[in-house]
Amino acid sequence: MNRADGEKAGRVTDDLLTIGAFAARARLSPKALRLYDRLGLLAPAHVDETSGYRYYRADQVERARTVALLRRLDMPLARVAEVVAAGESDGVRASALLGEYWARVEERIAAQRTLAEYLRGRLSGRSSEMYGKFVVETVDVPEQVLITEKRHTLADELPAWIGASLGRLEAAARECGGVTGAPFVVYHAEVSQESDGPAESCVPVADQTAARAWAEEQGRACQTRVRVEPAQRLAYTRVTKAQVAHPQILAAFEAVETWIAEQGLEYAGPCREVYFTDWDAAGPQDVVCDVAFPVRVRGCAGS
Repeated sequence: MNRADGEKAGRVTDDLLTIGAFAARARLSPKALRLYDRLGLLAPAHVDETSGYRYYRADQVERARTVALLRRLDMPLARVAEVVAAGESDGVRASALLGEYWARVEERIAAQRTLAEYLRGRLSGRSSEMYGKFVVETVDVPEQVLITEKRHTLADELPAWIGASLGRLEAAARECGGVTGAPFVVYHAEVSQESDGPAESCVPVADQTAARAWAEEQGRACQTRVRVEPAQRLAYTRVTKAQVAHPQILAAFEAVETWIAEQGLEYAGPCREVYFTDWDAAGPQDVVCDVAFPVRVRGCAGS
C-alpha cells in the first residue's frame, strides 16, 4: 500500500482518524488538509514516522471547517492563522478580528463600486455630465518661499502621509516666520496602486533665511528642503471633502485638464491639491480643497 492509499483509509484508533476519514468529516479534500499543514494552519495530531501518514483527532474538525470558511472570504493566510488562534482562547477577539477584516473588504468594494460607476460614465460618453459640476477658474499666486517634504508613496498610504507631513511642516513653520499661505501637495508623477509619485507636501513660510537654517538642521534623511516657487497662475476647481476620495478626485483633475485645453492654455508645472480649511473639522459636503494646475498662454514660457 502506498502512502496515498494509506491516507485514504478509515479510522485508525478510537481517537485518531486518517486524513481521508477526517477530510470526509470536515468536508475538505486531503489536498487542502496537506496545504493547511504546510502553512501551519492545521497540523495533524500525529504523523507516523515510518509511513509519513497523517492522523487527526475528531475535535480538529471545527478548526478545519473554520479555516476553510475564512479562506472563502479571501482572507490572507496570515490573518486566517491569527483569527483561528484567537478563536481557541478568546472568541470575542476572534470575532473582532474578523469584523476588522471584513470592514476593510467592504470599504474596498465600495471604492471599487464607485470607480466602476465613474468608468461607466467615461466609457458611455457621459464625461461632460461629470465635468459639468466642476467650475474651473484661475487665480494668480505670488512668489512663495516653501518648506517641503517629498516622498515616494502609493495611493493607499497617501492620505496618512499627507496629514502627517503637513502637520510636521506647519509645526516647523513657527521657526520660519510663520505660515503665509494655504498648504498644498504637488504630484510630480502619478500616485496610484502601481505608481509611487513622488508627492511633495509644501507649506509657504515668511522667512527664507530661517527656513534654510531649519532645513539644514533636518538633514537629507528627512527629505525636507526649502525652495522658492515663482509667481504663477493656477487653473483650479474646488472640491468637497467627499470628492477628494477616488475616483471623484480624478473627475475633478480631468475637468480642469479639459478646461485648460479648451482655453488654449498649456501646463506650466505639475498638478497639486491646495488645502485651505481644517480637514478634521470639515464635513463630507464642505469645500476643503482646490485641484489645480499651473498654466500659461501656449508658447509663452515666461508667463
